[in-house]
Amino acid sequence: MSSDSTTLIRLQTERSGNKEHGAPIYLTSSYVFEDAEDMRLQFEEEREGHIYSRYANPNVQEFIDKLATVEGAENGWATASGMAAVFTFFGAILSSGDHVVACRSVFGSTHRLFTEILPKWGISTTYVDFDDLAGFESAILPETKVVYIETPSNPGLDIIDIEALARITREKEVLLAVDNCFATPILQKPLQLGADVSIHSATKYIDGQGRTLGGVILSSREVIDRVRAFARHTGPALSPMNAWILSKSLETLDVRMERHCYNALEISKRLEQLGTVKNVKYPHMESHPQYAIAKKQMKLGGGLITFEHKDGIEGGKRFLDGLKMFSLTANLGDTRSIATHPASTTHSKLSPEERAQVGIGEGMVRLSIGLEGLEDIWSDLEQALSR
Repeated sequence: MSSDSTTLIRLQTERSGNKEHGAPIYLTSSYVFEDAEDMRLQFEEEREGHIYSRYANPNVQEFIDKLATVEGAENGWATASGMAAVFTFFGAILSSGDHVVACRSVFGSTHRLFTEILPKWGISTTYVDFDDLAGFESAILPETKVVYIETPSNPGLDIIDIEALARITREKEVLLAVDNCFATPILQKPLQLGADVSIHSATKYIDGQGRTLGGVILSSREVIDRVRAFARHTGPALSPMNAWILSKSLETLDVRMERHCYNALEISKRLEQLGTVKNVKYPHMESHPQYAIAKKQMKLGGGLITFEHKDGIEGGKRFLDGLKMFSLTANLGDTRSIATHPASTTHSKLSPEERAQVGIGEGMVRLSIGLEGLEDIWSDLEQALSR
């Protein structure tokens, strides 16, 4: 079996008559048919082929095939953004009266989906603390269709034991969906750990260079058939150009993640030695509360670090304003190091009480450690924290 890196580099669409080395970009909205019967057969799904790029496109399919192969999924579906992937999955699977169980620590937009958008269609959500397996089990009702988790979570980097939770969801006969964005398929493979669905914002590490948007849902053929039926008529399609960019980005994902993880682990160790910060969290550092689980299910610790500035929100703002090299932006997973303040950005729509429930302090800072030289990253952090 090929390694992940070989698969992500070598798997590509069939070459055209021009025998190109890399896949061409199929910038077309539609495709022609041999004759009326060929057209009929494809529309009836009795013959494989491309009809319309909202349905399928060679570049999009190559991107899906790479990720499905690496994660061990039977099939997948790509979308225009990470949140489009999350919403498309729920839109395809859920009906009025259904119920979702979710970990309390989820991305801010996902929280609003659960609390403001899905309730419009009579779909309810129960939140459970990330480390409460018994709570997950007791929260599953007869009408529950999905248990949804982030691990590592955004932004708190909480770790949930996927294997242990999957045993519960299999017994209860509900789907376990995992947001695998922070770990990527290189570091963590939820489907091989027992989950039913793996969802990514490809905008983050999969692109890795802050250039484009994309999302993907990976699962069984049965689940993806339902996703396809929903998405073909609602239109959250990934563009061929973005799919081509993301597929090329996958060729370097393995080596990029190795460098992200190396830099982040070393920076975490140094931050712990400083008196100006507290509660440094990094999944593969022994001080992380779920270190044993992270070591079991993640190949490396990822590229994200969180900490609390000892001077609270004012200290956090002073630190961000003092950074010279780090970017202040809403993205993460970039080649460039990024610092954000979740309470005033990604999770600003949560109340202070809701943020406290998921461990987001007013002075929490999230660092996305990039691929710059280690000492350059540290020098910028050190001078900003000395202010």
